[in-house]
Amino acid sequence: MTLGRGYFAAQAVAGVAWWVAVLLVPAVRQATLGRLDPLPVALVDIPLFVIASALAALGVRIAAFIATAWTGLVAVVLAGYATVTEQAGWGVLVMAIAAGGSVIALSLNEFGRVPTGWLIVGPFGFRTARPRSVVAILAATIAQMVVFWGLFLVVAPVVLVALEHRWRVGLAFPSFAQPVAIVVFCLASALGVWSAVTMAVAGRGTPLPAAMPRRLVVAGPYRFVRNPMAVAGIIQGAAIGVALSSWLVVAYAVVGSVVWNLAVRPSEESDLERRFGSEFRRYRDGVRCWMPRVTPWTN
Repeated sequence: MTLGRGYFAAQAVAGVAWWVAVLLVPAVRQATLGRLDPLPVALVDIPLFVIASALAALGVRIAAFIATAWTGLVAVVLAGYATVTEQAGWGVLVMAIAAGGSVIALSLNEFGRVPTGWLIVGPFGFRTARPRSVVAILAATIAQMVVFWGLFLVVAPVVLVALEHRWRVGLAFPSFAQPVAIVVFCLASALGVWSAVTMAVAGRGTPLPAAMPRRLVVAGPYRFVRNPMAVAGIIQGAAIGVALSSWLVVAYAVVGSVVWNLAVRPSEESDLERRFGSEFRRYRDGVRCWMPRVTPWTN
């Protein structure tokens, strides 16, 4: 709860600093509000954002809900305004970050933690794969990769690049970055395919949590790092961002890695420990999550 209140206190201070900058620095006003008149915006935003955040920091429960709801609403409205007018793009990003932070802080205040169970339900809930032939499992694995790579490595980056251009928040990348990113993407994709095929053949499961491997997979790339598919996906996303000269796509990959590491991985590893017991604990102790071993692990 202390962390949640601390965040709201920092948000209140940041809100005051932002409004001072808006009123005194035309460049800040233009970048974050576009042509919106700051006075009527301030009349609503200061009580619902700045004051509500300050009261939330003091422990006023309803104020935390008000600040969180208002921050999310402003982020959505500003996103629509920026998309239509090509103005206030930096304001969208600032409020989107504030909205995410407010949700996390509110969760800490209310539950003492961030509830992540909703991330692992439905097709993302952990269930052991039913017995099938290797050919059927490989076919399912390929189909999943096509769908998820298409969604997370094609559709999402294309949308983010379009918004980045529309909101005029792009940043310049060095000329050599694109060819390097293409090579890195190809290498990461090869690692992803190798990992998925190894899981299908050695573990009789697929990358989708709803069809978890029936055996603990400690072969192929799993001898060097515990989560090679996650490593591959994060590198792929970042490489696509660099190749497209989009810092938003790079940030998307980084945020995805944080969410996966803090919200999904603990549940996944708890499931593996429940099913494989000491065998998984020995593997977990011998192979790191993110940093590959120099030599392959042997049981």
